[in-house]
Amino acid sequence: MKKATKKDIIFIRDRFLEEYADAVTELTYTNDYELLIAIILSAQCTDKRVNIITPALFAKYPSSKELSVAELEDVKELLKSCSFFNNKAKNIIKMAQSVEENHEGEIPHDTKELMKLAGVGNKTANVFMIEADGANLMAVDTHVFRVSHRLGLAFGKTVEQTEVELVKKLKDDLHIFHQAMVLFGRYICKAVKPECEKCFLTQVCKTKETFRVG
Repeated sequence: MKKATKKDIIFIRDRFLEEYADAVTELTYTNDYELLIAIILSAQCTDKRVNIITPALFAKYPSSKELSVAELEDVKELLKSCSFFNNKAKNIIKMAQSVEENHEGEIPHDTKELMKLAGVGNKTANVFMIEADGANLMAVDTHVFRVSHRLGLAFGKTVEQTEVELVKKLKDDLHIFHQAMVLFGRYICKAVKPECEKCFLTQVCKTKETFRVG
């Protein structure tokens, strides 16, 4: 696959900033606690499904205080339509316990501290910091991975390698690029049957030949 040139990168940057300057997560939340749980649940699950699940969860457990003493089976029941709900139920309870014990009930706004919480890896921590603080970080999910490779921005075989490549090439406004690539990948540059006719990056796409119709 061809590598994006410096000129290509500038074009991609400008178009993403133009199209998605005000983009935010499609997860529904009202505070840090709800945001972090929604992000944890969204791993290998759609935002749409998470938004269906969380109202009942947050109504029963409105803060880490209530969730920290929740019965595992009760939480599992609320999450049962979510992928990997068994592990996610265990993790969010443990996360809430840690927040209560170590952070006085407040979700920490620090990547390293976030990653000490159950169910929170590098990507989840970065997504939280991007959404909550507009942090200049890159989080690589399946959409970001796919889009960055199709555009020739990255060639790494892992999300960690891809994150390093994107940070090096895009440098600033990374929070916007994360959201941009997620939405672009979700609605236009899809994994199956990408909607190339809607794409505003066709002139710099390195894989468009693969998807050309007719």
